[in-house]
Amino acid sequence: MGIIKVENIRIFAHHGCLSEETKIGSDYRVDLKVTANLQTSAKSDKLSDTVDYVFLNRIIKQEMATPSYLLETVAKRILNRIFSEDTMVKKATVWISKINPPIGGDVEMVTIKMTEKRKK
Repeated sequence: MGIIKVENIRIFAHHGCLSEETKIGSDYRVDLKVTANLQTSAKSDKLSDTVDYVFLNRIIKQEMATPSYLLETVAKRILNRIFSEDTMVKKATVWISKINPPIGGDVEMVTIKMTEKRKK
């Protein structure tokens, strides 16, 4: 097994429960960690034998572009797509952070974390 991490993906998106959040938009940070068997690709040196991080980044960008009230909903969509579109991924964890959230204080970011394992 091995781990592939795609870290600090910076995205501007329109998520939130407040109407002004969905109109104005906010800056987000997304981090992803996937577990997969990397031994085959380590030997073959072929992209087709591993989890393509360009593919992972594309899923994140596409799902972040669909507005939602909750970051949990976005995280679940990202995980669902990863597992449905890449059979090599055995486990995935996604962190979604809203930068400078409008919660009435000096808060750098608020982060949700969600982990899923492939169902056998």
